[in-house]
Amino acid sequence: MKEIDKFYLEKQEPIKSCLLALRTVISNYHSDFEQRWYYWLPCFMYKKQIFCYLWIDKKTQFPYIAIGKGIQLKHPELIQGKRTFTKLLMIDPNKDIPVAKIYTIVENAMQLYS
Repeated sequence: MKEIDKFYLEKQEPIKSCLLALRTVISNYHSDFEQRWYYWLPCFMYKKQIFCYLWIDKKTQFPYIAIGKGIQLKHPELIQGKRTFTKLLMIDPNKDIPVAKIYTIVENAMQLYS
C-alpha cells in the first residue's frame, strides 16, 4: 500500500471518512491537481508546486486543508496562526463537508499560481 493511501486508511472514524471525502472534493475540482506524498504529507500539486495538503490538528483532532500560498488569501475562515506560507481551513469531521466554501477558497488560491 502506498504511503499516501495509508495516511487516509489508517485513521479512525469519523476522521477517516472526512479525509477521504476531502481528498475526493479537492481531486475532483481540477484535473491538473496531482496527488503526491511529499514531505511526509498527502499533498495536491498544481503547476509543480504544493497547492494544498491535508492534515489533522493535534489539539482538536479536526482535519484541515492547508492552502499553499494561503498567506496571500483573505477569507474569514482561514487561520494563519504563526505560519508564514500557509493558512488552514479547519473541517469538523462530524458535520457535512462545506464543499462550496472549499471551492471558493480553491478558486481564489488557483489565481495565485497563474
